[in-house]
Amino acid sequence: MSLGDEHDSKRTEDAYSTVGGTRQTRTRLPEGEGADVYGGARRPVRASRSLLTVVGVVVLLVSAIAFANRGDGGDTSSDDPKHADPKPTAATGVNPVQGKTAGIATGFPQTEQGAQSAAANYAVALGSDGMFNAAHRHTIVEAVADAAAKDKLQAGFDTNYSPGLNQQIGLTADGVAPAGTTFVNRTVPAGTKVQSYSPQATSVDVWCIGLFGLTGEKSTKPVTTNWFTMTLKLAWNGSDWKVLETAQKKGPTPVTGDNTVSGSEEIANAVKEFGGFTYAR
Repeated sequence: MSLGDEHDSKRTEDAYSTVGGTRQTRTRLPEGEGADVYGGARRPVRASRSLLTVVGVVVLLVSAIAFANRGDGGDTSSDDPKHADPKPTAATGVNPVQGKTAGIATGFPQTEQGAQSAAANYAVALGSDGMFNAAHRHTIVEAVADAAAKDKLQAGFDTNYSPGLNQQIGLTADGVAPAGTTFVNRTVPAGTKVQSYSPQATSVDVWCIGLFGLTGEKSTKPVTTNWFTMTLKLAWNGSDWKVLETAQKKGPTPVTGDNTVSGSEEIANAVKEFGGFTYAR
């Protein structure tokens, strides 16, 4: 869950059938006894033909394995037209930046890719549990906001992430979870898309999945997932991309799978043990 300037609050059954729709029973006669049940004399088995069949299958299998393994150490140079354009779901671009401010990646290049990387990392920060604590929230906004928009963003986020909201969620006014529970608010980018770009200003959509809720046996707000798209308008400040405005809308949302729901303790441990990433396009 993340709140921006325009926050939107808020078996298969086992199939069974028989071949042909019916169940048939065949009576197998002893070898050499009478004719085949479908007519005609039973022919003796030819061992040589069976052996040739087995050898042929083995040869085909070995050939298939050899063909499949040809690419293991092969050349996948970008000069090859087949590898020139990455698939839409593949990771693309250069390595993440090295700089960080308040634990948030900074120092993105003045390119479309740099803008997308900045937007992805800023979406993670603005969609984190730190936003529910005033001091942490101000540090986050200070790190990602453009100087011209910092005060406006800070005021908007302070209004959205109010003590009243914390109380509704089950947190203290300072965003602390009750004893025996773990508060979860994590944003995971699934992809980015540039809406508009110039060397001085850009608008980037970040498609995200969010984890939100409280773990604990007595929690009335278990951790759930939701899909949303954050739109971040960024400005180039001379050395980095910084946030001017944020907005959020629901979806696109995939069909929910049939995974077994994990217990509260398992979710709490996962949140503590699995760290996040620095994102690059």
